Amino acid sequence: MSEQSDSEPHTIARRLPFSGGRLFHGWVQVIALSWTELISWGIVYYTFSVMIVPMSRDLGWSRVEITGAFSAGLLVSGVAGIPIGQWMDRHGARAVMTCGSIAASVLIGAWAMVSSLGGFYAIWIGLGITMAAILYEPSFAVVTAWFARDRGRALAILTFFGGLASVVFLPLSTWLVERRGWREALLILAATLATTTIAPHWILLRHRPSNHGLTPDGFPSAEHGGGVSASGDAGSIRLRDVLHDAAFWWIAIPFAVIGGCAIAVQIHLIPYLQDHGFSPGFAATATGAIGLLKLPGRLIFAPLSERVPTRYVTGGVFLLHAVAVAVLALSDRVAAVILFVVLFSAGNGMLTIIRATVIADKFGTHAFGGISGVVAFMWQVAVAAGPLGVSLLVSRWGSYAPVFWTLAALIALAALAIVRVHAPPTVRYSSGRPKA
Repeated sequence: MSEQSDSEPHTIARRLPFSGGRLFHGWVQVIALSWTELISWGIVYYTFSVMIVPMSRDLGWSRVEITGAFSAGLLVSGVAGIPIGQWMDRHGARAVMTCGSIAASVLIGAWAMVSSLGGFYAIWIGLGITMAAILYEPSFAVVTAWFARDRGRALAILTFFGGLASVVFLPLSTWLVERRGWREALLILAATLATTTIAPHWILLRHRPSNHGLTPDGFPSAEHGGGVSASGDAGSIRLRDVLHDAAFWWIAIPFAVIGGCAIAVQIHLIPYLQDHGFSPGFAATATGAIGLLKLPGRLIFAPLSERVPTRYVTGGVFLLHAVAVAVLALSDRVAAVILFVVLFSAGNGMLTIIRATVIADKFGTHAFGGISGVVAFMWQVAVAAGPLGVSLLVSRWGSYAPVFWTLAALIALAALAIVRVHAPPTVRYSSGRPKA
């Protein structure tokens, strides 16, 4: 499929979404994607946890067997994100996200009828591919292409609504399972996904603003010298050249480090608190509060990113994680746990946004999909390895404190690396090749 090439109205968006009474189409896409991300994350990702118990009871599968399918899907998602991202760089997100929504709807409908474990794993391998096509990475490719100065604001809006997915769909899915059973609940959710996400993706998404006589934020191309984006993307960068640039690895590795460390702390927070005498209820509440308190962090990011250079915002986000984990290692008192939750949530809420911002600022948007796909793959591998690594270290060292200190140190080192490398570009790209 190819992107539509029909021209959008030549609107000018000077820090405002409206110009001449018309809405800049970049903001139309942010609104559409905020809606579809809320639903896609809620149904494709978060609903899984609600289905574990009723499926285990009905089909006789163990929880390990069931959750193994989800883990396989996440791994496939990381691998699929690379070619999907490269395809989007050439053709845009419209066809990818539309086909992804169609496939996800069909696969969730198939999940409702599954009876064999092999079939269940096959469905989740398919859903892993669809996650790479409809969740944050393709949406970020759209936002980074259509915004430069307002990129932080657009990403904050998008991820704020994405962050509401668990708040909306966990109770909704639970309610449906209780009243209709897990199979009928999945059929209802599949129909909901199809009717609410396919059309917005197909009708409203466009490739690059340059195809419509605009640059990011809505300026006519003539105002910026004829087609070079406000972000300085000359349109010549290629993924394989970026992979030979040391700066890429100094960005990708720190993000993988913090991704693995952060998820490991979240996964192990409940057993850590229970080991230190806290009730299961308190441990679950503290862990659940992290998800809810991420949302204010995402709203803080937009005004912060407009006033502070990205490299310092990024370093600050990393250091918030390091300080939070150090607080947890220092003390097991209630006040320390609350302080950890506040600091960790604030940083974690901005982490997803800042990853997209750093990539776009450093390498432009021409090859954003492919670059982001590689970074996301490394992130997924670290996320899969982090909790297991912490389990092994706790078993070897006998307690969580030295492990948490190690994680805090790793995150602090990652912060130093990301601040150092994310300076004004020292490499320029001509004909797709990096030059000093």
